[in-house]
Amino acid sequence: MTAKFELNDDSVVVIIGTGAGGGTLANELAQKGINVVALEAGGRHLPQDYQNDEWASFGQISWLDSRTTSGDWRVAKDFAGLPSWIVKAVGGSTVHWAGASLRFQEHEFKTKTVYGDVLGANLLDWPIGLSELEPYYDLAEKKLGVTRTNGIPGLPGNNNYKVFEAGAKKVGYKDIHTGRMAINSEPRDGRPACQQTGFCFQGCKFGAKWSTAYTEIPNGEATGHLEVREHAHVLRIEHDKNGRVNGVLYADKDGNQHLQKARIVSVAGNSIESPRLLLNSASSMFPEGLANSSGQVGRNYMRHMTASVYAAFDRPVRMWRGTTMAGIVTDESKHDPSRGFVGGFEFETLSLGIPFMAAFLNPGAWGREFTSALDSYENMAGMWLVGEDMPQETNRVTLNHDVKDQYGLPSPNVHFDDHPNDTAMRAYAWKKGAEIYEAAGATRTYPTPPYPSTHNLGTNRMSAKPSDGVVNKWGQSHDIANLFVSDGSQFTTGAAENPTLTIVALAIRQADFIAEQMTTKAI
Repeated sequence: MTAKFELNDDSVVVIIGTGAGGGTLANELAQKGINVVALEAGGRHLPQDYQNDEWASFGQISWLDSRTTSGDWRVAKDFAGLPSWIVKAVGGSTVHWAGASLRFQEHEFKTKTVYGDVLGANLLDWPIGLSELEPYYDLAEKKLGVTRTNGIPGLPGNNNYKVFEAGAKKVGYKDIHTGRMAINSEPRDGRPACQQTGFCFQGCKFGAKWSTAYTEIPNGEATGHLEVREHAHVLRIEHDKNGRVNGVLYADKDGNQHLQKARIVSVAGNSIESPRLLLNSASSMFPEGLANSSGQVGRNYMRHMTASVYAAFDRPVRMWRGTTMAGIVTDESKHDPSRGFVGGFEFETLSLGIPFMAAFLNPGAWGREFTSALDSYENMAGMWLVGEDMPQETNRVTLNHDVKDQYGLPSPNVHFDDHPNDTAMRAYAWKKGAEIYEAAGATRTYPTPPYPSTHNLGTNRMSAKPSDGVVNKWGQSHDIANLFVSDGSQFTTGAAENPTLTIVALAIRQADFIAEQMTTKAI
């Protein structure tokens, strides 16, 4: 039975956002008997509603509210209104993610210590290490049903993977497989095995891919301790005279405003909306925004070093068939500064349909080179390059007071400049990616610059010292004991790996901490 809580019930935990962090936290707390109100800005779309059509799906599930961009990154020039491709719906970006579920490496929690002083980078060691997170990684992998863990077999390799694997082996890479994926390779948890339809980014119509939309959220609702309010766009977080947060103001789908009282508030709206909400919640007591005594809210925005390589072959590959992210090479994810940069990166297979390929390959282009690339689409293979980018204080989310959203609030501006380390890593990764395809017999390779992606990290980072960040090692605000951050914005640094598994592991761990703090009445 779905719970229904009163607006004036100040005993509830209010969670803003229902993605990997917020959705997992909501279920974990509900399973412990804690009453939760989850506020989701978007609607509820389930597998029967998803559309196996790139543009139609993009319009159905994407976060398309007004945003602005600045900086030297390619996205600011080509996709100025879309700095990231995230989801506005129950389940958040777990509706749209590809499913890659990788643990961070030990050194990636201690980059300041291991990498040393990198000029222009605002590196900081995480206040936790791999050993502290390992038990929660175990729980997260079981929850997500990650392939190649806990005896779960890997997914089969599609043609895109077979080309990728053949080239990688010829180049001399060793750690090559179809990935650790939160996609069922066999029926599990009442959901079927992957049907290899190839529309992972559009929402899995079979429910084979893990998403909080149809796992954590309904499981939490079934306890009677979770109420999810859809089309509940949060405008600000309120606090009492003692500086404790005590309520959340939101607008419903008709624009009517409601104030939900709260004992604890968790912010889990992704690395753009979460800092924006804290900044928009400024008051006379907190003139710079909530949780911002350090001035770090919104700073250190990371999005991973990304790029792609596509290649044309003399025979059909049909890369769109099968899982979108069908394989990985991890040999370059190590830290080896002899390559000319710190940190590492992964090669991950990727395919885009014709509409997105046309949009992302070279926006605005037309002519022989562009059309010949699209002509060879059937013979094309594709990979994504994803690696650790450097946190910089100047890469940040701020409020754009000249551009207002549909509620009259300042829109977020996302400023990003590539760090020289990112640029060096991308150049090396492009070269190595092209070598993989050339070794497999490619007739032509297409190094493709970054496009809007969903790995938004940082902006409310964890730190041991309050002056260095926004939250402590539990995701608890340094300034306000009953205010938490539960998404990727709490990442101190980004690591080379896709972030979702770590977001889920941190949410499970945070739920244990919040429950213990509530029991002891510490908060």
